[in-house]
Amino acid sequence: MMPKRSSHNPSEPNLLIEVSISQQSVTLTKDGEIVFNAPVSTAAKGPGFQEGSYQTPTGNFLIRERIGEGAPLYTSFKGRLPRSVWTGEKSDDAILTRILWLHGLDEQNANTYQRYIYFHGTHAEDLIGQTASHGCIRLNNKDMLTLFELTPIFTPVRISE
Repeated sequence: MMPKRSSHNPSEPNLLIEVSISQQSVTLTKDGEIVFNAPVSTAAKGPGFQEGSYQTPTGNFLIRERIGEGAPLYTSFKGRLPRSVWTGEKSDDAILTRILWLHGLDEQNANTYQRYIYFHGTHAEDLIGQTASHGCIRLNNKDMLTLFELTPIFTPVRISE
């Protein structure tokens, strides 16, 4: 079965995803109540906005696309298309399980979508909780699956240092 790109109705009111770079964590709240919290891995090169910088942008965003609905856990994506199920092979930056693609709302992060900055599962689960990504926000694969299921398209996201 081919995973599909989702285009749910606009976000439920009062949902917010917050990423703390200093805490290496992601929190999803609904009406101010925490409904999901997990460790993450943001960029090894710290926060930043420049194309090709391998840095995690900060500021305000929306989830613009949800990719991978219905795919098996550990599905490997290349060019946002499912290719295979990851079996443990070495990788530089595997994009696994699901993708939540960010769209920047601030002038400084307006290039985020074109930079292909996502929330996604990772082959490097042992590095979660440390700065290790190439700019994206990596999660353990089971946590990524949970965040994906809880997050409609257009959910607001705030990434802070």
